[in-house]
Amino acid sequence: MSHLLIVEDDDLLRDGLCAQLTHAGHSVSSASDGAQAQTMLESTRFDGVVLDLGLPVVDGVSVLRWIRQRLTALPVLVLTARDGVEDRVQGLNAGADDYLTKPFNMAELLARLQAMLRRSRLPAFGGSMEVEGASAQRLRVDPTLPLAWLDDEALDLTQREWALLSLLVNNQGQVVGREDVLAVWQTQPTDGTASGSNALEVYVHRLRRKLQDSGLTIRNVRGLGYMLEVELA
Repeated sequence: MSHLLIVEDDDLLRDGLCAQLTHAGHSVSSASDGAQAQTMLESTRFDGVVLDLGLPVVDGVSVLRWIRQRLTALPVLVLTARDGVEDRVQGLNAGADDYLTKPFNMAELLARLQAMLRRSRLPAFGGSMEVEGASAQRLRVDPTLPLAWLDDEALDLTQREWALLSLLVNNQGQVVGREDVLAVWQTQPTDGTASGSNALEVYVHRLRRKLQDSGLTIRNVRGLGYMLEVELA
């Protein structure tokens, strides 16, 4: 299930979109103007945005550019009555991942939205890496920023904790060697703490505490390194 933000000033259309997307299995929030959308995006994590361009207070193109400056990997589908070639070019150049004009077919909107969300989850597109299992909460890790979530709850991570967690998620089911972690740490800004093997034990312990009760565990593979596993139900 994806958490979507619908930004549309037409009350009837906004309510209809929310109902249809909820029926399709998504969690949906909505905003009626650009300023409200920005406020919501600053306080809540969304998996995708459906954005009208002709918005009051702050116009849609400005919101789109604002998103691209702050939430670079967030997928945005522009939904607008502006159907000219120049309008489409402007929207795509401002950072839209897809562009659909009004009036539109709901089946096509759902298909385009699903395709956009699917692409956004691929690492090549800057999407989050995910781990989930029958007994585990869904763990999502942003591949470019020190951010991660258990379901929709943000984890409080340091730069090194995030780097370690990213390696474990990206290599789920495989051993991540101590040397691999230390090598990645060397490429990142220092946080003023030690970065040797003893420090690694400390960070692993911290991550274990933060993943407590999530259904995920970091196993110590003696003499080799660490492995992220989904606990059995």
